[in-house]
Amino acid sequence: MNNHVEILDTTLRDGAQGEGITFSVQDKLAVVKALDELGVSWIEAGNPGSNPKDMEFFRLASSLKLENAKLCAFGPTRKKGLKPEEDAQVLSLLQAETSAVVIFGKSWDLHVTEVLKVSLEENTAMIAETAAFLNGKGRVVIYDAEHFFDGFTANRDYALSTIKAVIDAGASRIVLCDTNGGAFPDTIADGVNAVMELVGSKDVIVGIHTHDDAGMSISNTIAAVRAGCRHVQGTLVGFGERCGNTSLAAVIPSLEIKLGFQCLPEGKLERISDLTRKVAEIANVAVPDNLPYVGAHAFAHKAGMHADGILKVRRSFEHVDPSLVGNDRHFLMSEVGGRSAIAERAKKIDPAITKDHPVTAALASKLKNLEAQGWQFEGADGSFDLLVRRELGRYKPLFGIEAYRVVSEHPTGETIACSHAWVKVLVDGQHEIAAAEGAGPVNALDGALRRALKHFYPELEKVRLSDYKVRVIDGNAATAAKVRVLIQSTDGIQDWTTVGVSEDIIEASRAALVDSIEYKLIGDIERRFKTYL
Repeated sequence: MNNHVEILDTTLRDGAQGEGITFSVQDKLAVVKALDELGVSWIEAGNPGSNPKDMEFFRLASSLKLENAKLCAFGPTRKKGLKPEEDAQVLSLLQAETSAVVIFGKSWDLHVTEVLKVSLEENTAMIAETAAFLNGKGRVVIYDAEHFFDGFTANRDYALSTIKAVIDAGASRIVLCDTNGGAFPDTIADGVNAVMELVGSKDVIVGIHTHDDAGMSISNTIAAVRAGCRHVQGTLVGFGERCGNTSLAAVIPSLEIKLGFQCLPEGKLERISDLTRKVAEIANVAVPDNLPYVGAHAFAHKAGMHADGILKVRRSFEHVDPSLVGNDRHFLMSEVGGRSAIAERAKKIDPAITKDHPVTAALASKLKNLEAQGWQFEGADGSFDLLVRRELGRYKPLFGIEAYRVVSEHPTGETIACSHAWVKVLVDGQHEIAAAEGAGPVNALDGALRRALKHFYPELEKVRLSDYKVRVIDGNAATAAKVRVLIQSTDGIQDWTTVGVSEDIIEASRAALVDSIEYKLIGDIERRFKTYL
């Protein structure tokens, strides 16, 4: 059996059914370009019969020059009582003018008789006739067998009969779907084995489509591939209906690195972390920190023993090299991290730093003192780098805040509450004053600070806050408690996090904002200097 596994990404169809996920036509085009850059085989791009936006997308997408992926239109089999050529949704699949179409039909007799309200024979005819019609129009037919594993468990013979019918009708790919997401790997393997026996020597590719309602989607996908599936469906980030689809960003590395399958073109796997973040950014969601392989925590080490072990023998605490998937190793800075982790992080600023360097000892002591006061640097890489620079004597403020004021208004009636901020900055002996209005005090302060600085640092136009968290450190002090603010920022290329602590939430936010801007500016200056050299 060959080791090539086709990847079909359904971010723009099944992923768009996830709560809070909405794509504009331009968003969809941007996702297609990112997925094509990654090198997936197929992109299930929407249901042209369900809404005008998807049909408009397919019209515009026809002019894209894709290098790796082929677009698929998605839709149902014909309705009962109609011929395929009479069904508007079936015809819309042809109007999308994609080389391949994905159709879905029922494998579970419960859905046939209780949901569709048709006979088992009519359901089989609906599947076969639709596949034959589209195949006759020159389309590659990918058939999604909905609820296959539930149907296989309830009525094995009928579920398999629907598969045989669609194979005989000319479908080239049969995708077995765990639509409810409740199956376990042994059930998946049993179902795939039965279908592989049915397919025999026919030129048909068997695929798998799983959901994560029982937390088994990745395991089920791996089990299906091991049983013979050579077509895998999912969404890159993992979002989708209910608990989501299989995360392709987690499945693909396991298949390629651990099991020796080829899912992407040569050299593309190292782009998967970057492009997963890109697709998440377009969808306006965050990549889960604990997402295997590509998440921010996938190669993060906090315990001192772990950090020391990693630096001596990488595989002692890492199952793969993070560079294989384009991710980075992170040593989380905390009082339990140990000097090895501190030294490794500090080397990014000064390669001469070692575990026994005086600066390492000074940073370890400072971390313990600051954490006792409520500061936390394990998730604040930007603030920690600035802390290292200060300890090394390599820190020079790029601006100073001379004064600032924040006022919040909460008028009665229908007028929306808003906040106003005023800030005065000093840069290279020049003062600049700016004001801004925001949805809240932190938003207003952020806007005013950027407005004051953009005259000196226009690159700040690309920076925005992507996340904002507040944690009360000592609840016993009630509303006078000290708070810790974590701000995550992005310039569209990289992400970084900074921290501020104070009894005043605005002052804690100001400290984190200042660190965020300085981290960005210092990094840009150093990159320009290296380019110049």
